[in-house]
Amino acid sequence: MTISAVEAQALARDVAFTEDEMIVSLVDGRRIAVPLAWFPRLAAASRAQLENWGLLGDGEGIHWPDLDEDISVAGLLRGKRAAG
Repeated sequence: MTISAVEAQALARDVAFTEDEMIVSLVDGRRIAVPLAWFPRLAAASRAQLENWGLLGDGEGIHWPDLDEDISVAGLLRGKRAAG
């Protein structure tokens, strides 16, 4: 199985935050933890803004309407940070 096939099968189920990390739980049981510093909009957000998220599609991505931020699960698996 190629990396792109693994990424294509990766769907988010839940998102949680610590003081300095975002933790994305996937439907297959994996968890991805990344530094909030990778995503400046998230790092600067209030707790209420962070917790107001929704899944894109079947979980291919995560959207924060208050922050106008979208993050793909495939990008997280590749270690992709926010542009900027």
